[in-house]
Amino acid sequence: MKAGNGARRERRLFLTGLAALLISTAVAVVAGSYLSSVREVLVLIPGLLVLVPPTINMRGSISGVLASRLSSSMHLGEFTTGFHKDGVLAENLHVSLILTLATAVALGIVARLASVVAGVEVIATGDLVLISVLAGIVAGLIVMGFTVLVSVLSYRQGIDMDMIAAPAVTTLGDLVTIPVLTITAVTVLSFPPATRTLLLGVVLVCTAAACLYSWSQGGRVRRISTEVLPLLVCLSVLGTFAGVTYTLGLDRLVSMAALLILIPPFAGICGSIGGILCSRLGTEMHLGIITPSLTPSREVLVQFAHTYLFTFLLLPLMAALAHCAALLLGAPSPGLIPMVTIATLAGAVVMTLVNGIAHLTATISFRFGLDPDNFGIPVICSVIDLLGAVVLVAVIDLVV
Repeated sequence: MKAGNGARRERRLFLTGLAALLISTAVAVVAGSYLSSVREVLVLIPGLLVLVPPTINMRGSISGVLASRLSSSMHLGEFTTGFHKDGVLAENLHVSLILTLATAVALGIVARLASVVAGVEVIATGDLVLISVLAGIVAGLIVMGFTVLVSVLSYRQGIDMDMIAAPAVTTLGDLVTIPVLTITAVTVLSFPPATRTLLLGVVLVCTAAACLYSWSQGGRVRRISTEVLPLLVCLSVLGTFAGVTYTLGLDRLVSMAALLILIPPFAGICGSIGGILCSRLGTEMHLGIITPSLTPSREVLVQFAHTYLFTFLLLPLMAALAHCAALLLGAPSPGLIPMVTIATLAGAVVMTLVNGIAHLTATISFRFGLDPDNFGIPVICSVIDLLGAVVLVAVIDLVV
């Protein structure tokens, strides 16, 4: 009887995740279509595409950590819907805002350094930092607010947030971040240099003040920030080099615009599937269902099987939608079959790597007394950014 109940539970969770991912797939293609529609802006603002993957990654990572921590608090009976100072929601939102500010500053600097190393033309460092921070604040507030809404509704409706948070947060991050980043870049660069310098100074001072104030408060805010921030800054390098990879092939992506449409949904869907895996592993380790071991247990292998099912169901659909979107936009496409082949083959390779990395990350962090909720999603999102870019470009070269 217990085995039957367990199978029904896994089936129900899988269908819940599939429904969330199907919605995410459709919405992510819209984000990709927008990226394709602003390809002239990507060409006119040197280095803007370098910021796209890591900025999306930071939105997904920070809000993904927020969602994963809130989900675990629900399973552990610690979650409340109030916003009192020491409550789960207030503390986690506080941490997410600080992480957003600090990583956005780091991201602008890292994007400049990575571009110089790769020989990619890019705008001034100050402009990159200013664009990164302003876009990060606007997009971050929207995505964090949505994450809280999803968590409260999940809690009240008795839905397992592990299965819906990652797809919902990642998809909204894709949908919001690209337009916000593009509009912010165009707006900032329209200001005179003196105005941009003044704005940059104000932004840096406010960021430093907010971080110092939060650090002085101590408690869980300081502990979580100290645990997560160094990781996010280091991982931003991976996302930035993903942007560099796409930028080096920008001429080809612009000329075959359907391939440009693939970038956000491919990274988003792979990130959502990986996020579900990380959330499930973290929660079940907290509950004692999964024992942290370097050798995957039966319960872990079941989660791996789910990721492959999600991949082979969703990525062909995503590629077909991207092809149709290109036709509607009048953008050139290599064709339906090549698009499906590219997405499915690249997705299978990426998700195989993600399964192993997600399991190792959760196991190692748990064994060292760290919270796997703080590490799994950021690591996976960043790995998917870089590996996804490299694998996707390689497969495009192979197929097209």
